[in-house]
Amino acid sequence: MTTYRIALTLPALALLAACGSSDPEPAPTPTPTVAAPRTLVGADLDLSTLGAKIVGPQGTDVEVALSAGNREIGKLVSYVACPEGVSECIPGELPQDTVYTYVHTVTLSDDLELGQATEGPEVVESPPTLFRTTRKATGFSQSIGYSTADAQVALGDPDAISISNDNGSLIWRVVRGSGWKPGTKMTFWWRSTLAPQGPEDAYLIEVDGNQVAATGPFPPEEKPVERPASR
Repeated sequence: MTTYRIALTLPALALLAACGSSDPEPAPTPTPTVAAPRTLVGADLDLSTLGAKIVGPQGTDVEVALSAGNREIGKLVSYVACPEGVSECIPGELPQDTVYTYVHTVTLSDDLELGQATEGPEVVESPPTLFRTTRKATGFSQSIGYSTADAQVALGDPDAISISNDNGSLIWRVVRGSGWKPGTKMTFWWRSTLAPQGPEDAYLIEVDGNQVAATGPFPPEEKPVERPASR
């Protein structure tokens, strides 16, 4: 039997050693994706589509004063209504697929003095004016809007409001018009498949650079998914 011997030169041995000791390339690190706010198409408020209001701990309407510093800039009145045809809105006695309409009316004080942007080279961008939820609107049914009649009177333009969904929070922002006139009101609405659990600190109004947290009816937070116990 013939035995063959293969002689390896030093460069070849070094090459094999390098190949055997090469480290694997590190796995790419995933980059989190931040969801951008989505623009929503708003509809006009049609009171004829609403039924009876829910009677809560404070009655049918929840009214709160909006104060910034040592002055009151307005008030917020909120309520939740059942669909048209429901004469007594008691969530526990209604079908599970009932959709509830959350309605919020913000009225600015008559004596509120709003700052005005100047003209010319020293133009100052006016601060944003908006109404929003400060947490995810649970059960949101994708139906949302505001009163165009209110917008015409208060802002001078029925199409002055832009609506967006920012990671579940709903935002109504003034983007057109001549500015919110003191003493006038704006009514905002949205729908949820969940009835309110009670007044919550879940709203915010921003007017003339003042941010005011507000209380109003709000649906409960989503419950975590229950997993079966491991055996």
